[in-house]
Amino acid sequence: MLHLKEEFAKRYHSDDIRAVRSPLRIAPIGAHSDFQNGRALGLTINASVDMVYAPSDDGYIQVNSMDFPDKEYFHLKSQSDYIPGFWGNYIRGAVMAIQEDHVLKKGIKGVVSGKLPIGGLSSSAAVTTAYLMALCDVNNIEFSKLDLIRWSHWVEREFIGLKNGIMDQAANILSEDNKILLMDCEDWTYDLIDKGASMPEFEVVIVFSGISKQLIGTDFNNRVDETRVAGWLLLDRAGEDKLPTLADVRFRHVPEAYYEAHRDQIPDRFGKRADHYYSEQKRVLAGAEAWAAGDLDRFGQLMFESGASSFYQYETGIPEMHEIYQILKTCPGVYGARPSGAGFRGAVIGLIDPAYKEQICQAIDDNYPQKYPEIKDRYEVNFARQADGAHFLDLEEVN
Repeated sequence: MLHLKEEFAKRYHSDDIRAVRSPLRIAPIGAHSDFQNGRALGLTINASVDMVYAPSDDGYIQVNSMDFPDKEYFHLKSQSDYIPGFWGNYIRGAVMAIQEDHVLKKGIKGVVSGKLPIGGLSSSAAVTTAYLMALCDVNNIEFSKLDLIRWSHWVEREFIGLKNGIMDQAANILSEDNKILLMDCEDWTYDLIDKGASMPEFEVVIVFSGISKQLIGTDFNNRVDETRVAGWLLLDRAGEDKLPTLADVRFRHVPEAYYEAHRDQIPDRFGKRADHYYSEQKRVLAGAEAWAAGDLDRFGQLMFESGASSFYQYETGIPEMHEIYQILKTCPGVYGARPSGAGFRGAVIGLIDPAYKEQICQAIDDNYPQKYPEIKDRYEVNFARQADGAHFLDLEEVN
């Protein structure tokens, strides 16, 4: 954070400097469930998007990124359009989201940065939350955590155009250290479950594949559409009189009994999407129980199963990430692993015994670049610990 303070001092002048930390998240179990209004598990890690900022009384937004070129600069009263591929889209969307509910009079001037190659760990949700919190702070707007989730989700769905659910935002905002978030994405209720007293120490391994393309343009949105078709077909085969439009179909509203009775009556591609959802929901509840019991071996096994289902039933994942997953499956000290995020880019994450860090790094280094030499200089292995969700920082912490 000190480098952000120094960069801020070079670019701006203010005696009212503030800071926010917005952590990256992992979702160990519950993949591709949030946009079906299902349940999912999440936690945040001690790698984050950090921002140092100050109020801008003239109403201008001025933000520099330590990770991307160019400066974002516009006035609150101007309509800022979406620009494909531009990092500044998220501050533009954050302004628009808050303005749906409040009047923004003060802008911000700030410097923002992340700490990892962050594809697949929902850096977009993290940076959006940081912007939202900073904008509310300088404008003295009171907000709840659910307000932040709603605004941040609006930015990704309505402004960016990604058909995702709320889990990225929920984990980033609601998580607490030493607990796991069990989020019900239907009614936005949640539990923060303490880890069992007998749970051994663990860390999170993040193996960045070297692939960082944006989700827009991948098959991510296609998979969402396929789940809707699958749900609609199950309702139709079950003889429902009033069928919803495809846009309104969610597996959460399709009884599991319909799936069990009619799975074999729908085309296999759509059946696989249903296979993933209904099995994943069972893994979520089993994972919550294992966490509360401190049974990390069981929890990790459920992660491996979730990863396999994501690859083979939901059919996401690129070959590079599948290779990393297979390497981690054979590594001693790895409790469980799965592709992170949507599965079309980014990282594979796992829960590991810290005593095996060197062996895990060696296994990746010995195998992954040999299979994919073209990205031997781009992949990374990082380790992290659990941490609290998004929060403001005291200036004393900014060092």
